[in-house]
Amino acid sequence: MTDRGASARPLPDDRPAHPDPILALNRMGSFDWDLDQGLFHMDAQAHEVFDLRPEEYDGRAESLAARVPRAEGSHLDALVARAIKDGSENYGTYFRLRRRDGSLRWTHTQGYIRRDATGRPYRIVGIVRDATAELGEIEERRDRAARHAARRRRTDVVRTATAALAHARTVDDVIDVLRDTDGLTRLGATSLVMGLVEAGHIRLVADGPENSFVPGTRVTRIDEPYPMSEAVRTLSPRFIESPEEFAERYPVLWPHLAGLRITSAAYLPLIAQARPIGAMGLLYSDRRGFSPEDRDVLVALGSAIAQSLQRAVLYEREMDLAAGLQQAMLPRTIPSVPGCDVAVRYRAAGAGGTAGRGIGGDWYDLIPLPGSRVGAVIGDVQGHDTHAAAVMGQLRIVLRAYAAEGHPPATVMARASAFLHELDTDRFATCLYAEADLATGVVQVVRAGHIDPLVRHGDGACRRVSVEGGLPLGLSAEFGCLAYPVGTLELDPGCTLLLCTDGLVERPGTDLGEGTRALAAAVTAGPEDVRDLADLLIDSAGRRGGDDDVALLLLRRRAPEAARTGGRLRQHVAPGDPEALTEARRMVRTAARAWGAGDRGDEIELVADELITNALMHTEGSAVVTARALTGPGRLRVEVEDSSSALPRRRDAGDRGVSGRGLLLVEALADAWGVEARGGGKCVWSEFAPGRDG
Repeated sequence: MTDRGASARPLPDDRPAHPDPILALNRMGSFDWDLDQGLFHMDAQAHEVFDLRPEEYDGRAESLAARVPRAEGSHLDALVARAIKDGSENYGTYFRLRRRDGSLRWTHTQGYIRRDATGRPYRIVGIVRDATAELGEIEERRDRAARHAARRRRTDVVRTATAALAHARTVDDVIDVLRDTDGLTRLGATSLVMGLVEAGHIRLVADGPENSFVPGTRVTRIDEPYPMSEAVRTLSPRFIESPEEFAERYPVLWPHLAGLRITSAAYLPLIAQARPIGAMGLLYSDRRGFSPEDRDVLVALGSAIAQSLQRAVLYEREMDLAAGLQQAMLPRTIPSVPGCDVAVRYRAAGAGGTAGRGIGGDWYDLIPLPGSRVGAVIGDVQGHDTHAAAVMGQLRIVLRAYAAEGHPPATVMARASAFLHELDTDRFATCLYAEADLATGVVQVVRAGHIDPLVRHGDGACRRVSVEGGLPLGLSAEFGCLAYPVGTLELDPGCTLLLCTDGLVERPGTDLGEGTRALAAAVTAGPEDVRDLADLLIDSAGRRGGDDDVALLLLRRRAPEAARTGGRLRQHVAPGDPEALTEARRMVRTAARAWGAGDRGDEIELVADELITNALMHTEGSAVVTARALTGPGRLRVEVEDSSSALPRRRDAGDRGVSGRGLLLVEALADAWGVEARGGGKCVWSEFAPGRDG
C-alpha cells in the first residue's frame, strides 16, 4: 500500500472528486473510488440512488454488499477487473440493487479509470443513476417489437397459407398445404382434423397424427356433441383453452385425446357462399388460451381454407364428370381381329401425381373392316376439359362410320376434318389413321398433324416411319387443304405398329425428336408381347409425369399359321424393258409353283401380264410387281403398283376390238381383285385360291 501511495500522480490529488451540479440536476450521483486505500466516496445523490442514509455507510466498497445482490456484485467485480486488466479507460453497465423495502430496481453506472505514469490504476471516478424508467421504456419498446413481430408472423402465416392454397386443385392438395411445415404448423398446432359436410353428416377427410383417430368419428351427424359438429351447426368457431375445459364440454371425445397431451384446441367452421361446407380443428399441446389476435388470425385462415376447399370440391366434381364422359367416349372393348394382336392404353394427364387429374381429348380406336383389313386410329383434340372429351367422342364416331362405309383412308380423314370444321367449336385435332391389310402386311397411313408412327421389326429393332402429312382436322377444312397424302409401309409377320399421342414422347427439357428416339429405344428393349409392352410404356410415362394425356395403340401382325419361306417376291418393271417384263412373268410363275398354286399358274401369269401391261401402257412411269403368299395353302396375291392416280375402268372392246378386254379377263380369272390408293399412285391387286377351275 505504501509503495502504491508513493507512485507519481498524473493528476492533482483533488479527492474526493467534487460532484457536478449538473449531475445532481439530472438525478445522477457521483462516486470516487480510491483503489489504494479501498475507500469508496459517494455524494448525497449517490446515497439516494443506493437508498442509503449517510450514517448507514462507512465509506468502504464492501459495505455496499447489503444493497447489491451477490450475483450482481460478482458481475460488477468481473466487469471492473476486466477493464483494469485490458487497459481500458472506462466501463459501463446496468445492474440491479435492492432497496430498503427489499424491492429491486435497475441502476446504471459508468466509471473512468485513472492510471499513473507506469499505467497502474489507482483511482476510479464515475456516476450512478436510477435506470428503472429507462429500462422500462426499453422493455416496453421490446414488448411492442415482440408484439409487432408476432403479428407479422401471424400475417405471414395467413399470406403463405393463402398463396399455397391458391395452387391447390384437389381436396388432398388443400390438406397437404395445411400439413406442410411452411403452412399452419407455424402456429404450433400438434395435429389437424378436417371434415366435409355431406347430406347432414360430417365426413372426416383428414385427422391428426398416427394413432390419434377417434373410433366412430369417421362419419358423424351434425347434431352430435362434437366440437366440429357444433362449429358447423352454429357457424361460429369453438375455442377450448384448457384440458379441463375440453373434458367438461366434450366428455365423449376427451378420453380419446387425453393421451395426446392436448392443452387447447380451435375448431373453425369452413363457410363458403354463406353455407358451411365443413369444419377444421387445430389441436395444441404447448399452449393454453387464445389471444384476440390469435382468434382473428384463425378465423381469417378458416375463411381462406373454405374458399380453397370449395374450389377443390368443384374441381374434383368437374374432373369426375369429365373422366366419366371420356371413358364413355372411348371404346369399351377392343374387338378381336384375326391375324393380329392389339393392346391399347390410356393415361390421364398427371394421374397419380401431384398435379392432380387432367382430362383431355386423346383417343384410340380399332375398326374391323371387310376382308382381312383393320383400321387403327390415334388422335388428340386440343384442350384438357369436358368440351375436349365431348369433341373427341364425336370425332371417334364419325371416323369409325366413314371407315366402315368403305372410304379410302385419305377420304376418311378429309371427311372427318370437314365434320369437325362444321361443329360449333374452336377446337382442332391431330389424328393418324392406319388401314392395315393383315393378309399382305400393306399398311396405308394418313397423318393429320400427328406424330409419325413407329414400327418394331421381328428382330426387336424399332424405328420411326416418316409419313408425309397434312393439316390437323378442322384446320385443313378451314384452309381448303383436304387432299391428304397417303403413305405406305410394310408390316411383316411378327412386326408391331405403334401409334401414340405426343404425351408419350414429349419430355421436359428435350425436343420431340429426342423423345421419339428414347421411345424407340424403350420399345426395342421391351418385351415382345404387345400387352406387356403397352404396360411398360404407360408405366414409364406415369413415372415421368407430365401435363398431357397419353393414348397408345399397339398392333402386331401375327405370322401365318402355315409359315412359308419367301412369303413375298417383288420385281421392278421399267417402260421399254422387255427383259424386266419377262423376269416379272417368270417370278409370278415360280411363286405360283412354290406356294402350292401351280394348278392355276397359267391363269395367275395371264392376269399378272394384263395388269403389268395396263400399268405400262396407261401411265408414263414404271410398275412394281409383288407376289405374296396368303394365309392358307395355295392362296396367292399379285399386286401391280404405278405412280398414276387414275383408276382403271372397263371399256367395251366391240366385236373386232383388240383392246378393252383386259379387266374382263382379270375379273373372269381371279377370285377377287380391286384397286387401292398408294401414296401418289395406286395398286391394282388380284387374289387366287386353290380348287377353282379356270
